[in-house]
Amino acid sequence: MRLLLDTQIVYWFFHEPQNLTKAARQLMTDAEAVLVSSVSVWEIAIKVRIGKMKANPRRIVELMEVAGFRELPVFSRHTVLVADLPMYHGDPFDRLLIAQAMAEALNLLTADAQLKQYSNLVIEV
Repeated sequence: MRLLLDTQIVYWFFHEPQNLTKAARQLMTDAEAVLVSSVSVWEIAIKVRIGKMKANPRRIVELMEVAGFRELPVFSRHTVLVADLPMYHGDPFDRLLIAQAMAEALNLLTADAQLKQYSNLVIEV
């Protein structure tokens, strides 16, 4: 299984690991590959700047490499899929993560139950 991590999961992994469930940790350990979208790093950077999150985006990128996570860039094939998605979820970052998961046949690991409406590729933990 190849996993794409939701932004919240990325943040928890590096800053609040106690919030990750045992199931989430096991899925990440067992995964063939763990990917983090560049959109998640962007979202963290924005939330840090507006005071909604305490993190260092540069450090997260460094830690992603140490953890063996692969970065998934945002491609136009991902962005065009966003236009086809139903409006189950209004957050543009989450909608792009869903589109990336669907385009690349990745399982999206998330704590957001609302995202399950989009695809059976979504794993809620």
